[in-house]
Amino acid sequence: MTIKEFQQLISKQYEHRDRQRGTPGTFLWFIEEVGELATALAGSDQANKEEEFADVFAWLCTLANINDVDLETAIQKYRGGHLGYK
Repeated sequence: MTIKEFQQLISKQYEHRDRQRGTPGTFLWFIEEVGELATALAGSDQANKEEEFADVFAWLCTLANINDVDLETAIQKYRGGHLGYK
C-alpha cells in the first residue's frame, strides 16, 4: 500500500467525522497517540510498538486530510531537499 492509498483509505473511513471535529480536536487525538507511542517505545512489546506507530500515522493522515495536504506530495518535496531535517 502506498502512502497515498493509505491516506485515501483513512479519508474514506473517517474524513467526514474528522472534518466535523476540526483541526484542534483532531490534533489533540494525534498528540494522545504520540503519547501512547512514547509509552510503547519505552517497553519491549514489539506488537504494541507497531500498533502505536500505525495509529500515529493514521492520525497524521487524518490531520493531512482535513487540512487538504497530500502527504505523498509533501514527502516528495522533503526528499527533493525542499524541507530541512534538523
